[in-house]
Amino acid sequence: MPKLPVRDINLYYEVNGQGHPILFIHGLGSSTRDWELQVPFFSKHYQVVTFDTRGHGKSDKPPGPYTISLFAADTVELIKGLGLTPPHVVGISLGGIIALQLAVSAPDLVRSLTIVNAGPEFIVRTIKERLLVLQRQLIVRLLGMRKMGEFLSKRLFPKPGQEKLRQLFIERWAENDPQAYRDAMRAIVGWSVTDQLNTIQCPTLVIAADQDYTPVTVKEAYVARIPQAELKVISDSRHATPVEQPEKFNETLMAFLLRQA
Repeated sequence: MPKLPVRDINLYYEVNGQGHPILFIHGLGSSTRDWELQVPFFSKHYQVVTFDTRGHGKSDKPPGPYTISLFAADTVELIKGLGLTPPHVVGISLGGIIALQLAVSAPDLVRSLTIVNAGPEFIVRTIKERLLVLQRQLIVRLLGMRKMGEFLSKRLFPKPGQEKLRQLFIERWAENDPQAYRDAMRAIVGWSVTDQLNTIQCPTLVIAADQDYTPVTVKEAYVARIPQAELKVISDSRHATPVEQPEKFNETLMAFLLRQA
C-alpha cells in the first residue's frame, strides 16, 4: 500500500499507466475510488495518479483544522515527491476546489486544469445557505456518517435504476472518520479564489452537470473570468458525473486533453 510522507502526514496514492501524468483529486468524503471508472480508460494513454487527501480514505487523519490552502500544499508536495512533470489536474467537488487553489498558488505545477462540479468560492451569504451547512454538520455529529450517506445518496442517485450506486455510496460513506469529515467540510466554508481567476493561465475545462447543486449559469459566470477556459455541460447528470455518466465524462475529458498534446 504505497504512501508518501508529506509534511506531517502520509498520503496514500496509486499510479497506473505510462505517459504524461494526470492527477485526479476526489471529492469530500470520498477517496481514490471516485475515479475507478476513469483509471482504466485514461491509463491506456497517460500516467494516472490518484490519491486520498488528508483525512480521507487510506491517508492519515490528523486533527484539524484543515484549510483548502493546506490541501493544496499537500498536493504540491505529492507532485514533487512523486517526481511528476507538471500534470494535467482534474478535480471534482472538493477536489475541484483544491485544484483551483493549486492553479492559483502553484501555477507552474499545473499543465492543464479540469474542474468538475465545483466553483471558485464557498461563501455563505444567506440564511438558507447557512442552514444547509448546519444541517450537514448536525447529521454527521448526531446521526453518524452512514445516515449522512443515506441522505446524500438520494440526491446524487435518485433514479430507480441507480439502487446499486446508492447502496455502494452509503457503504463507502460510512467508512469516513466523522471528525475528519467535519474538519474538511469546515475548510470549504469561507474559501474563495474568485478575485484570482484571471491569474489562471493554463488551459482550463469546466465540466458541469445540468442538475448539479449549483446551476450552469454560475459556472458560465466564472468560466468567463478565466483566460483559457471552456465549459462543457453534461445532460441528465447530477453532482457525481464521473460515476453516473462515465462514458460521456471520459470522452469529454479525453477530447480536451488531446487538444493539449
